[in-house]
Amino acid sequence: ILHEEETIWLFLLVTVVMGGGAAFLAGRAIAKVWQPWWTLILASMVLGLAVRFLHHALFGGTMLSAQYYVVDTLFCLAFGFLGWQTRRAMQMTRQYSWIYEKSGPFGWRQKAG
Repeated sequence: ILHEEETIWLFLLVTVVMGGGAAFLAGRAIAKVWQPWWTLILASMVLGLAVRFLHHALFGGTMLSAQYYVVDTLFCLAFGFLGWQTRRAMQMTRQYSWIYEKSGPFGWRQKAG
């Protein structure tokens, strides 16, 4: 249901490592210019196409498959959102250091007092 290749390793390499890594960096770049999270949807759709092309060109996968495109795009969206959220947490605590402090790698909270 997740991959069409003979082994899961090809799926992990192309979709998770390559596509997820690119999506994580794209999410950080989108957050860096203070764009809202929903702009990740368009970027993830484009990256989903790129991942589908890599599956097709490198390993003979199906290029135009709605099922695998949705899976690849959802992985890209998840990794992109992680990148966006980590950058946004850093921005909020750095830009507004008198109001917010970091609370983990993905969040921030209002300072006490």
